[in-house]
Amino acid sequence: MLLKNKGKCIIFSAPSGAGKTTIVHHLLEQNFGLEFSVSACSREPRPQEVDGSDYYFLGVEKFKELIEKDAFVEWEEVYSNNFYGTLKSEMERIWSEGKTVIFDVDVIGGLNLKKQFQDDAFAVFVQPPSYEELEKRLRGRSTESEEKINQRMEKAHKEMAFSSEFDAVLINDNLKEACNKAEQLVGEFLQKK
Repeated sequence: MLLKNKGKCIIFSAPSGAGKTTIVHHLLEQNFGLEFSVSACSREPRPQEVDGSDYYFLGVEKFKELIEKDAFVEWEEVYSNNFYGTLKSEMERIWSEGKTVIFDVDVIGGLNLKKQFQDDAFAVFVQPPSYEELEKRLRGRSTESEEKINQRMEKAHKEMAFSSEFDAVLINDNLKEACNKAEQLVGEFLQKK
């Protein structure tokens, strides 16, 4: 993998509904010099989602074409024909601006990024207080079918087993406290040489 301007990156991963996106958005509002790495995906946008801001919505064929061209730092087929990944060009853009890349990615994507960037990456696993709370949060979104919720819960059970492979586990049972702890963890990592 050839990446120019290599810098640091911060990775937030969690089962869907654990609160990682909210925490990442909070961190972006702080004065850490972070910039969000917009992931690419093959799915259609949800209502209110904006191409190039929430995700790069590529469609299945374009995504597969970019896999062939080695355009991704990491990618994964999360569900059948449902791909997510990180474009090399996105990371290079952020590093060329002198900023630190921050990721909001699924658990396997987070581990793949940590494996590639090692000491230049800080990986945080955001853990829900319980499976029951996680299911309640997913249902509260009112954006997913019963089948999707069941898929996500099944996946969450598998993902929780990987928490010990991250640099830090952040339990999100109180959002304000979780955001404060995330600030502390990120600040400590960025101060290291």
